[in-house]
Amino acid sequence: MRRLIRDNALASCFLLLFLLSLAGQSVAGTAAYNEDQVAEGGAPVTWLQYVTSSTFAVDVAENWQSEYLQFFLYIIITVWLIQRGSPESKEGGEEGLESDAEQKVGPFAGARSPAWAAAAGWRRTLFSHSLGIAMGLIFLLSWLAQSVAGLAAYDEERLARLEDPVGWVGYVTSAEFWNRTLQNWQSEFLAVASMVLLAIFLRERGSPQSKKVGDPHSATASSG
Repeated sequence: MRRLIRDNALASCFLLLFLLSLAGQSVAGTAAYNEDQVAEGGAPVTWLQYVTSSTFAVDVAENWQSEYLQFFLYIIITVWLIQRGSPESKEGGEEGLESDAEQKVGPFAGARSPAWAAAAGWRRTLFSHSLGIAMGLIFLLSWLAQSVAGLAAYDEERLARLEDPVGWVGYVTSAEFWNRTLQNWQSEFLAVASMVLLAIFLRERGSPQSKKVGDPHSATASSG
């Protein structure tokens, strides 16, 4: 059991942090929502009513979709683009999909390689791009969830102002939707660019996301 916990400590830690922050968001969100309700002459809601509302759903989904978009684009873009000196990049000259021998697929697969890495045809192709596909699908699903929940919350606000509700197409082409969406996207892209560039010159000893402390700034794709 101790070895199981140790071997899965990184994922377990972040899943626990996720659950704690989601719980905190739900409590703080309920309080903030009720403040607005009371200020506008409405009745406060319970925690359960809030976490099952479209308001909470859209706040959660819009953050999820921006995070998965970040990972999806980073996984795909780093296949082809490099950043000299960054441990987040491949070495210069290694751009592209690399050879079968380098990727250990087909006849170059080892005894412990996944079965689909050694397979031929569509199975190898699918497995070769499965991470990007999974991240892309999760992004699309969370973006769809954001649009549906956001539409419900947006129409609630419009009805409260005695305005006509809008359809899904009207909402996803509205300034409201893209204002909420792009404010999340820009922060994710800035964070990735900062990590790529700062890791050229700064170090975190022992972290696989950092170069070794003594590596030159020009060293690329090394980790400490």
